[in-house]
Amino acid sequence: MSEDAASETDVQTSEKLVELAKRRGYFFQSSGAYGGVGGFYTFGPQGAALKGNVEDAWRDRFAVAEGNMEIDAPTIMPEPVFEASGHLDTFDDMLVDCPECGESHRADHVVEDNTEYEDAESLPIPEVEEVIAEYELICPSCSAGLAGQAVETFNLMFATNIGPGDSDPGYMRPETAQGIFVEFPRLKEYARNQLPFGVTQIGRAYRNEISPRRSIIRTREFTQAELEYFIDPEEDDPDLESVADVDVTLYPAREQNTEGSSEIETTIGEAVEAGIIGDEWVAYFLGIAKPWYESVGVDMDRFRFRQHLSGERSHYAADCWDAEGKIDGNWIELAGFANRTDYDLSKHDEYSDDRFTIFRQYDEPKTVERATVDPDMSYLGPEFGGDAQTVVDELETLAERDRSAFDGETVEVELEGETHELPVEKTGFSVDEETIAGEHITPHVIEPSFGVDRLVYTVLHHAYREDEVAGEERTYLDLEPEVAPTFVGVFPLQSDEDLEAVADEIVADLRDAGLSVTYDDSGNIGRRYRRQDEVGTPFCVTVDYETIEEEETTVTVRERDTTDQKRLPVEDLDETLAEIRDGDLEFSDI
Repeated sequence: MSEDAASETDVQTSEKLVELAKRRGYFFQSSGAYGGVGGFYTFGPQGAALKGNVEDAWRDRFAVAEGNMEIDAPTIMPEPVFEASGHLDTFDDMLVDCPECGESHRADHVVEDNTEYEDAESLPIPEVEEVIAEYELICPSCSAGLAGQAVETFNLMFATNIGPGDSDPGYMRPETAQGIFVEFPRLKEYARNQLPFGVTQIGRAYRNEISPRRSIIRTREFTQAELEYFIDPEEDDPDLESVADVDVTLYPAREQNTEGSSEIETTIGEAVEAGIIGDEWVAYFLGIAKPWYESVGVDMDRFRFRQHLSGERSHYAADCWDAEGKIDGNWIELAGFANRTDYDLSKHDEYSDDRFTIFRQYDEPKTVERATVDPDMSYLGPEFGGDAQTVVDELETLAERDRSAFDGETVEVELEGETHELPVEKTGFSVDEETIAGEHITPHVIEPSFGVDRLVYTVLHHAYREDEVAGEERTYLDLEPEVAPTFVGVFPLQSDEDLEAVADEIVADLRDAGLSVTYDDSGNIGRRYRRQDEVGTPFCVTVDYETIEEEETTVTVRERDTTDQKRLPVEDLDETLAEIRDGDLEFSDI
């Protein structure tokens, strides 16, 4: 199949999937009774269960297995938090308004959808305006020309007020990360002030998207699963050996900037050794994430890690790689793996009243020289009046930064743009030896940030199948048992009290064993199988007359993907299905 044909088939799959999702209770646009509202979706019974299972799988791998803490912070935070984080100044998208219909659009999306540019977000605004004019791009809503229209920045933050009356301004968080960063002074105590340590959070985030689109891929309210891993960049190294052999598909920035380039097939270890992945901690988490994505059902033939170009990296990131899945012939971001350096903690240390550092204990105490000043205030007071303390502060800073400035008889300080000379003897300058046990450092942060809603959509899209069974067309979702909303469906073959009584007992036993179970006695058995196939239920159990008439009580167990059926004893059914769910037993081996 050609690439264009495959892309067209992919788009058709998306259309069918969105229809299935609405009909079978996976997801649908919110507030439909009031006409719906763009960018907000409700997860139905099946979708909520799938989403919850994906979150639990993430928690098991990135919190429990890695020994990290988990918190649950508020979704609304005061304005100073986002002044410190930089979101009020830099959290913008490019907006272009249609001169005819007045609709607003993401300018970079208009470019990407209609030109060969894949990452228009990384382009400066003047260049985006030039591309729109050069290609004579039109409004997606009414087809009016957009050439000559100004492209402007639009801040994505949702503003609110905290409290009545003269309330304090606040914002809905655009990422869960800030809820972790602002609590660092307390969280470090829970970690016994020992680096490295990680803090995770799964929760809602809000971004006032200019043009939300493609169902739950780009919304205004969404769920993130984030890990903030705090390290000492000089002393902490990841366990790269444990992930060195993980196979990965990489698309580095240098390849994106080369005509005719393509992805690189390699391993984590080889990529680090060759300098393709420059940050070892980022490489470590890529190595963890790749097999995890596969375990929850992402198709590895449609999965890669792409490095951010310099122009698209967030203001806090020294380097960033995205996990991407292919949908509708396009690559979409599923997660970002960023080295945020000490940006966040340094900013909150600067803006807040708390300390965002951690004490690094030396192996042995060190003797160091300290330059200090002890100014003669009887001289500074009359000389500088109310500015005397400012002069003291300037002297202390100068002594710490450049002690050679005190080598002469006078030292110069800046005060309101003017240079003043002071006798060194009046500054009390001295250099003394001091024994110290350690020092305060600002940790660096490695952040794997996962978009849960996009992942749910990708898992569903990659699981969508169509085939033919017994001459009939069938649609089913090839979901991994670990994340499927329901693991087993239980059916009495017919409406019969004896069959229904046994089926009820089986449902109770399977639920007691921790399996998610649905009971269905509506319609013929073939229709019930099709319903469960379509929502991705891996197994169905049918109670028939052989169950109640034969000496050994058995039931028919049907596997979703192959439709193979086996006769299994009821006595061991809960244990057998639990082993299959946990990956300890294959249905084909029974």
